[in-house]
Amino acid sequence: MRDERGLYERLCLEGFQSGLSWLTILRKREAFRRAFAGFDPEAVARFGEGDVERLLVDASIVRHRGKIEATIANARGVLVLRARGTPLHELVWSSAPARHHVPRAQADWLSATPESIALAKELRRAGFRFVGPTTVYAAMQACGVVNDHLAACPVRQAVERERSEAFAT
Repeated sequence: MRDERGLYERLCLEGFQSGLSWLTILRKREAFRRAFAGFDPEAVARFGEGDVERLLVDASIVRHRGKIEATIANARGVLVLRARGTPLHELVWSSAPARHHVPRAQADWLSATPESIALAKELRRAGFRFVGPTTVYAAMQACGVVNDHLAACPVRQAVERERSEAFAT
């Protein structure tokens, strides 16, 4: 995933997923999209307290004030990054590790990396919330910035080809 809106959505959904199952978030994904204006950063950045109150009673999404407010703050952070000259998608993809870790067994899977720690700090400087190193690393995995499929996984090479193509564009 290389577009700004998609990365913004993924980061926000990773934040909503914290403490919950991914299945819960995936089942509510379309409702999240409706509730948050299709994850259009400009639209969500204009949300105010009335919108927060509206979302807190919307049973079709996860009703957690901190996560709702973080989604709004993150939209504003997207706009800050743009104004600084490094849009979200460029920042995220520039955070890919120079040397890629290839896990051989489940015990080799990482929950955070130096790159996800640095990216989380940069996002927080822009005003993002609910973007700790583990959440950021999960988003990096989900968007293809890193490939954590095990070395022997039958789809690892296909994912790696897609990653390589994304870096080439």
